[in-house]
Amino acid sequence: MNAVTPLVHSDKPVSKVLVLHEGRKHAAAIKAFCAANDLVPHKVRSDALLPFLAANIDLGGILLADDYGGSPSAAWRTARAIRTLRPELPIFLRRGPDFRVDDVPADLRHAFCAIYAADDMGVLRQAVSDYIFSLVYPNALVRGISEISEAILAERFSDWHVRWDTPFVVHDRVIFGEVLSLIQLESAWCRGYMMLQAEEAALLSLPVEGASNDGSDFRGGNSLLSELTNLIWGSFKNRFIGTAVASPAHQVQVPLIVNLDHRYMSFGTRDPQLCFRYTLTRADGERRVTLLQRFVFNINWLPEQFRELTQAEIGTADAGALELF
Repeated sequence: MNAVTPLVHSDKPVSKVLVLHEGRKHAAAIKAFCAANDLVPHKVRSDALLPFLAANIDLGGILLADDYGGSPSAAWRTARAIRTLRPELPIFLRRGPDFRVDDVPADLRHAFCAIYAADDMGVLRQAVSDYIFSLVYPNALVRGISEISEAILAERFSDWHVRWDTPFVVHDRVIFGEVLSLIQLESAWCRGYMMLQAEEAALLSLPVEGASNDGSDFRGGNSLLSELTNLIWGSFKNRFIGTAVASPAHQVQVPLIVNLDHRYMSFGTRDPQLCFRYTLTRADGERRVTLLQRFVFNINWLPEQFRELTQAEIGTADAGALELF
């Protein structure tokens, strides 16, 4: 019997942040701030920082202390490394009592989204709102996406256990895995894309009709991801879009940039992406598959016009009673 379990179920997205502070003086204040502002703090050893930044890690931003590494000059080197490896990530600089803006090298003056003091977290709170949670996602939308996706996965893979994490937002543009699907979302309140991403070897372990399921048929994995994308898109359209269409004024296009060598994909906007992670585990526990789902509303986003369709509206549309004029 298939089981579906939320790891932490919340309709409000969270965001991972990397905390580059040393010592324990401000640790309690940072933890309390993160807990109160929907942030999940992570730390990494200084000698592992560069490999960590270069890896496929979902992050919303970085909290950097101006004495990280033992001195301001070491902190500036770290800031430069971040700008080189992950330029899309917002950096929030905590200043010490002796900090002077003039001490920041000229090439880094505009690298920090905010400069705040530990005894005044109001500046950081506003910056987190402006740069990490800059888009407001209606709770009904976030909850609905989770419900739609897990229901489809649970039905499609009845012998697998499905688990999903709390939805989160990211600013990185790193591609997860080797296989991804992309489908356009278009309505009066949004225009953008939904993506499903997966590691190919794991994806090929899922049951695919007509495929060998021994990892030798990559086309079977492609077809499966396409099938899941279409199923989720169809349910999303029925529940949130219906027959509403985008305004002609919004019929603009934005080029997408894909760099396969760097596993990088840009949609031409600095806005965060709304993400969902689903983990499927075989009943025997021998196989595990992770699917990363991303929503990018890069062309049009009007959450104040969003509404969830009623069951009557969904039923009428499904019955074919509504037609385009």
